[in-house]
Amino acid sequence: MKNNERMKNSGPRHRVRPYWWPPSLILRQAASALAVGAFTRWRRMPQWFLRYGIKCLPGAGGSRGMGCIGFPDHPVWEMTTACNLKCVHCHTTGGAQGSDELTTSEAKELLSELSQFPNFRMMAFTGGEPLMRPDLYELLAYSRSLGFKNTIATNATLIDDCVARRLSDHGVVIAAVSLDGFFAKTHDMVRGLPGSFDSAVEGMRALRRAGILLHINITAMEYNMDQIDKLMDLVEDLDTGILLMYQLVPVGRGRAIEDAALGKAANEWLTRFMARAQSSTNAIMEPVAGPQYWSYLLKRAHISSGMLKYAAETFFHGCSAGRGFVYIKPDGAVWPCPFIEKSCGNVRERSFREIWVKSEIFNELRHREELLKGQCGQCEYRRLCGGCRGRAWASTGDYLAEDPCCFIHDGKV
Repeated sequence: MKNNERMKNSGPRHRVRPYWWPPSLILRQAASALAVGAFTRWRRMPQWFLRYGIKCLPGAGGSRGMGCIGFPDHPVWEMTTACNLKCVHCHTTGGAQGSDELTTSEAKELLSELSQFPNFRMMAFTGGEPLMRPDLYELLAYSRSLGFKNTIATNATLIDDCVARRLSDHGVVIAAVSLDGFFAKTHDMVRGLPGSFDSAVEGMRALRRAGILLHINITAMEYNMDQIDKLMDLVEDLDTGILLMYQLVPVGRGRAIEDAALGKAANEWLTRFMARAQSSTNAIMEPVAGPQYWSYLLKRAHISSGMLKYAAETFFHGCSAGRGFVYIKPDGAVWPCPFIEKSCGNVRERSFREIWVKSEIFNELRHREELLKGQCGQCEYRRLCGGCRGRAWASTGDYLAEDPCCFIHDGKV
């Protein structure tokens, strides 16, 4: 990374495009939600639009549809590995702070460079636990001054009303909080700290009191599959606008519990469950590491070709690794996804623009339809879904291999 000293005392050099410009973006995001409503017969969609829809727009960050964490071009920065928890499935193996994390000035330069990309409207800060980083508020303020809408992924155990108000004052519009069990015993076991469930729930309620939209992440694994249905009631009780249903991908610390990852049958069950649950829940739902959801919705509607399939592909994307999502590690390494542990370059050595444009990995993932292997390469839904590239990587070491948990062609949907 260059010109670190110059960045120390300089102000923002670039302005991010507003999330509402051009207005066609808003129409496209609304159309995506309407498409979800149509495919799932979402009865509460009108209430969602009125209560949460407008508030979701800043955090959508200019996305043009729905997929794995939205698309296109959402930058996420894992700003620290420091964490007060020790989750059994953590892909970052968080705990202690890394010795080589980007400094404050390096982080500001990175944010300034990201602000030059027209499609980047939202900046997501994650960890570890972002609240463990001493310069968090300074960086949130800097990000906001560039024009970004800030979102934060947190375990919420360190959040009270004071912290929640401070986050809101520093431009945080959406907080993503993990909830890994309906019962405190399950959540606390996964999170590695007794009492973390109660603290997280209190933190989430504080976030809502501060006016920050709540976005809940559930990581489905064998430890909590029997609680997924009950969790939907808790999600509703917590006044949640967005729900991401993750699946455990055995990378990082998750390798030690690989047996808890969902197999093909469990992936199918969860996909069917999501479609049923969406019909009656208040929150809008998206899968992470389960892109077959979109293929399932189309196949269930008997759409496998033609204009309707083409139209669906403009609103829905499956795996977004490398083509709608970029993940920056604490030391500046740029990955296509938190589950593909493969660096495309480091911002301390090359500009982010050079990595983003010239990386062979990014370019292969952007043009994956011609490169996918096995069943994924032959599937009529390869543009819509494409399989989970992180799961392919975790199971084979090849991010272009077929997704081992795909069930779409196994029988009647």
